[in-house]
Amino acid sequence: MANLTVTHTEDITLNGQQFGGTTIKSFTGINEISKRIITITTAESTIATFSSAVASAGHYVAADVRYIRFTNRDGTNFITLTFRNQDNDEVAIKLDAGQSFVLNGDNANGMTAVFNATQDADAASSANFGSLTNIQADADTGSCDLEMIIASV
Repeated sequence: MANLTVTHTEDITLNGQQFGGTTIKSFTGINEISKRIITITTAESTIATFSSAVASAGHYVAADVRYIRFTNRDGTNFITLTFRNQDNDEVAIKLDAGQSFVLNGDNANGMTAVFNATQDADAASSANFGSLTNIQADADTGSCDLEMIIASV
């Protein structure tokens, strides 16, 4: 087992004043890392699935995943990442060229009970959080390389 340390740093000086900062998060007990560079096409496809047991390649135990990072390696096109939970709630994120997106799991329960999405603003609440079941991706106008790192206990 190992510890994963993630350091997030912003560095900006505006009008002579420093506004940056650094945040450090450590994840203990990591015993599995999956690092992939995937070619994402303009046809949406599933890039990772999650449940209570590993069923095949690209499949992860939701309760064990603590950290996921996506980086769009393309210089021009964006990628849409769509996250779905067991209630078929979906959240779509635009990941523009050169940008990264981090999804942290719950400190104790990984990707179980981590998000809720609804069209009704009054209905979204932590009482209805669902477990991540899959992640889909598609590129805007041309294929893009997506780097994906998943760390699990």
